Amino acid sequence: MVARIAAPLRRYLDTEAGSAGLLLLATLAALAWANSPWPDSYDRFWHTELSITLDTHTLNLDLKHWVNDGLMVFFFLVVGLEVKRELAMGELTDRRRAAVPLAAALFGLVAPAVLFLAINPSGEAASAWGVVISTDTAFLLGVLALVGSHVPTGLRLFLLTLAVADDIGALTIIALFYTEDLDLVALALAALGIAAMLFLRYLHVWRGPAYFVLAIGVWIAMYESGVHPTLAGVVIAMFTPAYPARREQVEEAERLTRAFRQSPNPEYARAARLSIERSVSLNERMTRLYHPWTSYVIVPIFALANAGVRLDGDTISDASTSPVTIGIVVGLVLGKLLGIWAGAYAAVRCRLGEFAPGITGLGLAAGAALSGIGFTISLFIVDLALDDPQLADEARIGVLAASVLATVLGWGLFRVAQARQGDMPGRPLKLDPPVDPARDHIRGPLDAPLTLVEYGDFECPFCSTATGSVHELQDRLGDRLRYVFRHLPLDVHPHAPLAAEASEAAAAQGKFWEMYDRLYERQDQLTERDLIVHAYELGLDVERFARELVESRYAPVVRDHVISAEASGVGGTPTFFVNGVRHVGPFDAETLAARLLETAPAA
Repeated sequence: MVARIAAPLRRYLDTEAGSAGLLLLATLAALAWANSPWPDSYDRFWHTELSITLDTHTLNLDLKHWVNDGLMVFFFLVVGLEVKRELAMGELTDRRRAAVPLAAALFGLVAPAVLFLAINPSGEAASAWGVVISTDTAFLLGVLALVGSHVPTGLRLFLLTLAVADDIGALTIIALFYTEDLDLVALALAALGIAAMLFLRYLHVWRGPAYFVLAIGVWIAMYESGVHPTLAGVVIAMFTPAYPARREQVEEAERLTRAFRQSPNPEYARAARLSIERSVSLNERMTRLYHPWTSYVIVPIFALANAGVRLDGDTISDASTSPVTIGIVVGLVLGKLLGIWAGAYAAVRCRLGEFAPGITGLGLAAGAALSGIGFTISLFIVDLALDDPQLADEARIGVLAASVLATVLGWGLFRVAQARQGDMPGRPLKLDPPVDPARDHIRGPLDAPLTLVEYGDFECPFCSTATGSVHELQDRLGDRLRYVFRHLPLDVHPHAPLAAEASEAAAAQGKFWEMYDRLYERQDQLTERDLIVHAYELGLDVERFARELVESRYAPVVRDHVISAEASGVGGTPTFFVNGVRHVGPFDAETLAARLLETAPAA
């Protein structure tokens, strides 16, 4: 089921989950180094100064700040790119779909900060309230990967959307509350550098070196301005275009590639390569380039530089009674759980949105508990908020302790949820969500007393056979039957996802069932060109149809059907639900008709 998630999102998830183990190893290595027989070497190494001098201008930072202020720019660049992608073409484009995780993220930012400030109302410690606001996406996805298939796809997507919204809040808070005195001249120079990058884009300059030089200039200007220089990565990401592949650009790339194949020469090779690159948004290309580096190199180095806390008896004793440590643990472990859980349910109660299929109260609580793993950005804000070394060490201990407790609590709640599900005989049997005429494709009277729901795949030969059964059922039962079709394109059928989106594009023009019948009649004609021919012969607006296919306009609709299939216990295609209950056994017309009449509502 997870394989049906959009490819860029799937790559993002895989990289984050894979990096969690390396991040954990780097953290343990930092702790081991700081508590070894040579603890002073840890501080000496990371406080080694490294200077860059240009004429009379010198930039002098120790290694730790080169990591925190320099390398972490790439981390915040990748975070910003993912935020921009989700806002432009991901989960956050559908405001109703995103309303519940957005509300949960907002409550999950406020509740931990309130609890922390209740314990640390004043003094330097109060400035560390930002430590408890953020979730570490890598650790969160790493734990979800260990929990495995027991986490519903709907909950995974909910938590990822929550993490993206959480990142937006954290970045905003860093910019607004952890910025030193501003140098307006330097800030203006940074803005000028951003404007120059936009001008290069306007001139269709796509090569990286020019942008890299300008990005270094923007970073230096932001460092001198008093704004934390890592925010340069966020600003650059927000101005990086994110869009689905455009049909005309794909066709241009195809034309130039064909020209190169017919007449190989350097000029055609360069033109074809550049056109292929331009057909994919710069956002996705930069994410693909930098995300592995940040996840597998930069963030582990950051953990190695920041997680080294001496855990001797005195330090642990002081931390156990420190309001800073207690406030961080309470904020991350309890505040995140209560805030996210309350925010999600408040959004649903206020009818701002609804839970995806498969999300239960206990599963939501487990995911909310795991969101209390606030490692990377939490340690980052410790360095910004606290100048007192003792307070900073107590805060780091609080972050480490809270991350462990949140992991154990979330893991435990998932196991309880799994045990409860294990008491049920096999997979879920009831259709989730129920049939909704406003959302489902229905053939037959909307108020018919008998309901047959099929999860199908346009490339599945068994579904084609089942379609014959459905037609026979409709002839036999007439207006007493309403038939509902939901998508479940399987990985073994490469053309099925696009065919499903094509049927939804036809539905947008009022011809879902005409396209449905045609696709099953011609299962050997499901390529993009074939689908466009089908649209033409059905009298659709072909230009609109093709554009929506290229833009994957209806991929979220298909994904919702896949999520509902998982929540309903569907294991393959075709799968039928007879009057809301999953049918097990033969699906010939005689068997289905008997089952429909046996389970008919009393009315």
